[in-house]
This record gives sequence, C-alpha cells and structure tokens, in this order.
Amino acid sequence: MRYGSIYLVVKDFEKSLDFYEKVLDMKVSAVNGTRFAMFNNDGLNICLMNGYYDINNRDKVINKGERYPDYDNVNLIAESDNSRKVFINLGVPNLREEYERIKELNIAADLTPIRYIEVFSPYWYFTFKDPDGNPIEITGGYSEP
Repeated sequence: MRYGSIYLVVKDFEKSLDFYEKVLDMKVSAVNGTRFAMFNNDGLNICLMNGYYDINNRDKVINKGERYPDYDNVNLIAESDNSRKVFINLGVPNLREEYERIKELNIAADLTPIRYIEVFSPYWYFTFKDPDGNPIEITGGYSEP
C-alpha cells in the first residue's frame, strides 16, 4: 500500500484554495476544475474537495453502484460540524519566523501564541484554524527569547 493523500471537504473552494496557497507558501499543484485541488509537498499531498461541486454540477458527475451518504454526500459533509479530531501538522525550520509570516497574512482563525509542551521530548508549536475550522499545528526550531 502507498500513501495517496489527505483531502478536506471544503465549503468555499476558492477561499480555501487561497488560504492553503498562502499557508503552504506554494501554488496549487493540480486542479480538476473547481471540484478538486492538490498541493503536492514532496509526496505528501494535501487536497481540497469542493463540497458543493457535485450537487451543483449533476450533469458532469457519473455514479455507478450503490451510494453511501456517509461518504458520498459531500455537500452534507461540508455542512456538518467540524469535530477537530484530525490536525494538519506542518514543520518549519524557524518557528518564530513562520509565526510572524502567518500572523502577517491575517488569514488564521484562532491563532495561538507559540507554546511549549514536553512529553518524552520538548515540543514548540502554534495552532490556528482554516476556513472550515480544521486545526493546523505548526512546529519547528525555536529558542526562548
């Protein structure tokens, strides 16, 4: 088995695309119209799926076989509450510089300060949310001021 990608079902495709281009500091690697976008970061693919594309473009979607609403009804998935059980973790060489960059972008909801925890090893990080409430944690090299 090989790793394919993690994709997020999003409410506002263009807003999320812009958000992740800024956070990842890279342009989108590939798109399928306004339905799906992929950011290929050295084989670790983070993708965005437009939660409303299929329902708004029924003439462009062909389904075969039984449908399973828990997996196939992406507009309802987009509308569901975000439980924040999955974190997107990104690593950077300089945590302080990245914190300032994210702060200056003014796109991060609920941005925390840089924090520290030690459980088996020291760990510096900060967190924020994307437009759909998905939590993002950024870790990296840091020394206390």
